[in-house]
Amino acid sequence: MPELPEVEVVRRGLAQWVAGRTVREVQVHHPRAVRRHLEGADHFAQSLTGRTLTAAHRRGKYLWLPLAEPDGTPSGRALVAHLGMSGQLLVEKPAEPDEVHLRARFRFTDGGRELRFVDQRTFGGLAVEEADGNDLPSRLAHIAIDPLDPSFDADSFSAALRRRRTEVKRALLDQTLIGGVGNIYADESLWRARLHGARATDRLTRPQVAALLEGVRDVLGESLAQGGTSFDSLYVDVNGKSGYFSRHLAVYGQEDRPCPRCGTPIVRESFMNRSSYSCPRCQPRPRARRERTGA
Repeated sequence: MPELPEVEVVRRGLAQWVAGRTVREVQVHHPRAVRRHLEGADHFAQSLTGRTLTAAHRRGKYLWLPLAEPDGTPSGRALVAHLGMSGQLLVEKPAEPDEVHLRARFRFTDGGRELRFVDQRTFGGLAVEEADGNDLPSRLAHIAIDPLDPSFDADSFSAALRRRRTEVKRALLDQTLIGGVGNIYADESLWRARLHGARATDRLTRPQVAALLEGVRDVLGESLAQGGTSFDSLYVDVNGKSGYFSRHLAVYGQEDRPCPRCGTPIVRESFMNRSSYSCPRCQPRPRARRERTGA
């Protein structure tokens, strides 16, 4: 699943190649691509035709592009996109052959490069949704801002994290607490902070939370600089280029390889139908919490 760096790379590409352009035509090639648009594919296309995509924004793992009416006034709606597991938003020359898994196509009035939504596994999706006065679609309002956002409040995050009675990795994956962090970057951040994912959030000290947040910010920033993490051809930017942060992963996907810090073999554990990776020496598993019993 693409996480913050991968989605942010796509957002930057959309801001460069798509923002400010007016939609001439929309073709929906597979109904699942617009299943979140409850009015159907025809209504989806009509809602976009003649409108201008004014900007490109991101909240967590979602992308949205506010729409303007033909006279330039804000429409109060936005094109919302989620990439799912294999979704791609590609900017292509019209003469380029269609991709095998092309799900939707956007042509523009300037006749330049078109925007294509390609999705092999069809878990991603597009929709036109109502947006508030800040152009934020209402469905995204519950998603927390991410730690790279200038308005991110570290003190509030620390307090909220320590109030919860859960495991720290589960908390990192909670998009209502911190946006954009998924399985890969949770493992990498925990390794940097020397914390096991099963550590109880209400037992974390303030310095530990500070180290964790620093790890999250560092790993997200470094991955973003490398274009994100690409394990296969499904994770690409709008020009079809892969990211290279997979070459710098310390623990994720590194089972039995030596820890870059201490040399101990990395271990893999089952976690929420997925996998967690950690160093058993740098990140010792916490002792089980003892429950108090009555007299």
